Amino acid sequence: MHNKGSNPFKLKYKIWLETTGKVFGEGPCEILLRIKRLGSLRAATAEMGMSYSHAWKLIKGLEKRLGYKLLDSQVGGVSGGGASLTPEAEELLRRYQSFMKEAEELLEELFQKHFQGPSGGRFR
Repeated sequence: MHNKGSNPFKLKYKIWLETTGKVFGEGPCEILLRIKRLGSLRAATAEMGMSYSHAWKLIKGLEKRLGYKLLDSQVGGVSGGGASLTPEAEELLRRYQSFMKEAEELLEELFQKHFQGPSGGRFR
């Protein structure tokens, strides 16, 4: 039972960008952020509990649909290689994160406007 004026609803949503298919959303954003922080696709996937081959295919598919590279890879060597984000990937991340922050604020504002207040989610 809900208290008078309480809202039984919670706002949930998913937002992603598309071209000829899903291009960018929460998952790819998370992978790129971890690669940026850890300097390695393998370390990012291990931290996420994702297989390296799945992440590699995901990145390559994104690059194909976007039309530009997301990662600069360094192979092997003494330091073991690694990966860094391309300038295009950095810009995509920056814009996506800025967009999502603003979208979350606006969606919360709309949710409050339409589903909060004295009647909450009750319609009688």
